[in-house]
Amino acid sequence: MPASKKPGPSVKDDELYEKLRDEGNSKQKSAAIANAAANTSRSAVGRRGGRSPAYDEWTVRDLRERAAELEISGRSTMTKDELIHALRDH
Repeated sequence: MPASKKPGPSVKDDELYEKLRDEGNSKQKSAAIANAAANTSRSAVGRRGGRSPAYDEWTVRDLRERAAELEISGRSTMTKDELIHALRDH
């Protein structure tokens, strides 16, 4: 690995980190995944998954806030179903 691409000393799995960065993931996300994989196993990290409720359970306000984070245009006039569809397609 070239010295210029070497992540900081806090990254425990340099190879996985670089693979994730090459796929377009952020530095923070890549480091978190690489470190989690180094602490357990790569397959265990993939199985854990997220703990977020389904979009159907979110309020319209929460959906609009998430749409704003993702810079989805037209979100202020969308219905709940339209917001859910836009978020899932993003």
